Amino acid sequence: MAIQSYDMLLKNFTLSSPYVPYTSMIVGIFACKLVYDLNHLLSAAYFKSYSNLSKMQRIEWNNRAISTIHALFITAMSLYLVFWSDLYSDQELKAFVTLQSSPLSTFALGVSVGYFLTDLAMIFWFYPALGGMEYVVHHLLSITSVAYAMLTGEGQLYTYMVLISETTTPGINLRWYLDTTGMKRSRTYLINGVVIFIAWLVARIVLFMYLFYHLYLHYEQVKQMHIIGRLLAFAVPPMLAVMNVMWFWKILKGLKKTLAKRQ
Repeated sequence: MAIQSYDMLLKNFTLSSPYVPYTSMIVGIFACKLVYDLNHLLSAAYFKSYSNLSKMQRIEWNNRAISTIHALFITAMSLYLVFWSDLYSDQELKAFVTLQSSPLSTFALGVSVGYFLTDLAMIFWFYPALGGMEYVVHHLLSITSVAYAMLTGEGQLYTYMVLISETTTPGINLRWYLDTTGMKRSRTYLINGVVIFIAWLVARIVLFMYLFYHLYLHYEQVKQMHIIGRLLAFAVPPMLAVMNVMWFWKILKGLKKTLAKRQ
């Protein structure tokens, strides 16, 4: 009986279209708080090096746990919705792919908005310890694009294509953890660096090329979106792509430097 009541609540309220954007953002914000607190407790109990960190390092340690969990969640949802579900399939749809959405896709975007809002608030509060202006710009672009797709249902396909790039976040965070705990010379650090390079190349370079190609093929459909949606579709991905290329160059230089030291 309790399970049935929960299913009815999920169907009629949480995943009911009028409430999805707001309930999902609240879920995202509270999930960030929960992950932060749990990571603090578990790290203090099971990682001896955690207690030796400075206050700011412990804050960043817990903050990166939030971004890792969000990245795993949104990457899984993005891959499923873009490549495995029929929600945005050209073969299955008679309507425009640029105008397709579902309660599930909107809910996942809302959770992501909740995360970006929480993370941006922490960046501002501790600025610049958790990230400089490039992180602020990245988060503002992300919030604007994701929130628009969530609230209007337009361009969700391209929003999820961009969000697949979050797959690189766990590797970046692991690199910071290894560096902070004195494992920069470990084999794990080197392997993680190679994985970051490959993941970044696939998710933030090659996939963005596919996104631009998809925009080109569906240009007539993109034109049917609201002017704000068209602006976001044609402006935000190129801006993020430029940032991705700049960061990729830094990753390549860092990997070459690390490999040279081990020869």
